[in-house]
Amino acid sequence: MRRLLPLLMLPFCILAQGAEWKESAQLAQLFRQEGVSATFIVHDVSKDAYIVHDRERAGTRYLPASTYKIANSLIGLSSGVVTNVDQVLPYGGGATRRPEWAQDMSLRDAIKVSNVPVYQGLARRIGMERMRKGLQALNYGNMDPGTVVDTFWLDGPLKISALEQTMFLDKLAQDSLPVPKAAMAGVREILRQEGSGELYAKTGWGTPGAGPDIGWWVGLVKKDGKLYTFALNLDIPDDATGAKRVPLGKASLQALGLL
Repeated sequence: MRRLLPLLMLPFCILAQGAEWKESAQLAQLFRQEGVSATFIVHDVSKDAYIVHDRERAGTRYLPASTYKIANSLIGLSSGVVTNVDQVLPYGGGATRRPEWAQDMSLRDAIKVSNVPVYQGLARRIGMERMRKGLQALNYGNMDPGTVVDTFWLDGPLKISALEQTMFLDKLAQDSLPVPKAAMAGVREILRQEGSGELYAKTGWGTPGAGPDIGWWVGLVKKDGKLYTFALNLDIPDDATGAKRVPLGKASLQALGLL
């Protein structure tokens, strides 16, 4: 199966290459001022046009980390392992890295605090066979969960690029993933961000082991009746840089007049 994965991704790569691409001087200046190594990509769905900072990095795959909670939720809901986003799931007991994770939670609450133990429990309930099939159905990154069902998005081998994140989110936003519409609606609902505008997003922080940590902020925004999907990833050498993910992402959307 692994030998087939590049072939499975080929149509999507061709589709992106055929779209309109524009490197943004505004975004380049923003990231240069912050002194970070990063990419930010926005897909204008109606025009099939991409605005990007660092196109090469936008096509490079990294650990999805907690952005995988979007796909994990979809696979759990579509497989019937969890009936809806308000069903309470156990965190498993024991010590947790963050104190707010040490309680049973629904997907609605767990995704807000990025509760790793709850989502690891969900992955174990889904099981490797259904998880692998779910990844292939969603065409998510390299679609490779390896052999450990509850860590593959944190430790690998699953990887995804910023460009692939936007492709996946395009389909989630437009009800065109091969999962029940109720599952997609539920996941969009729990990704909705508070505040002005119609913004849906999820963070991620990955520790690949070799090289710097990787930070994510991915999502979609609707402005003036139009749909835009976006993905930011950046190297995280320290906690201060990690804290810049959402502010930098919002500043990027604002610079493009989308927020």
